[in-house]
Amino acid sequence: MKREQGSKATSDLDTKDYEILTLLQRNAKMTVREVAQEISLSTTPTHERIKRLERDGVIKEYTAIVDRKQVNRGIMVLCMIALSVHNKKAAAQFIEQVKQFKQVLEFYNISGDFDFMLKIVASSMDEFHDFFVNQLSEVEGIGQTKSIFVMNSIKETHQLF
Repeated sequence: MKREQGSKATSDLDTKDYEILTLLQRNAKMTVREVAQEISLSTTPTHERIKRLERDGVIKEYTAIVDRKQVNRGIMVLCMIALSVHNKKAAAQFIEQVKQFKQVLEFYNISGDFDFMLKIVASSMDEFHDFFVNQLSEVEGIGQTKSIFVMNSIKETHQLF
């Protein structure tokens, strides 16, 4: 049975795969040669493993993690949203519109009193207010919102291992 991209079973990953993932999460700029040395494997099989992890969707992308405060995005807000109408069409329209906002870094469908949670960044309270009033609240279907302003980030990571 052929697997779709991104549906790799974790049981198919072996110790070397996890070692590769650990290294690349810490430093995605490592060369294949450097990774191979660290995991005690030759370059060709290491390269093949990395390509397989990419092809299977285990490695989704390589990116630089930017310090948001260094680029004038010091305000972080977690915004909970409950939709006024609960059906597939309303949810799909809401999702498509919100995905377009560059201020929204993360966007989750959640359970509980709210339907969605957004991680939003802005340069100032004024900028967040402008975004909230003139863009986000204009999205059709929003019933209720709750904004939580992050005072300090204790831990932020994307490293799973």
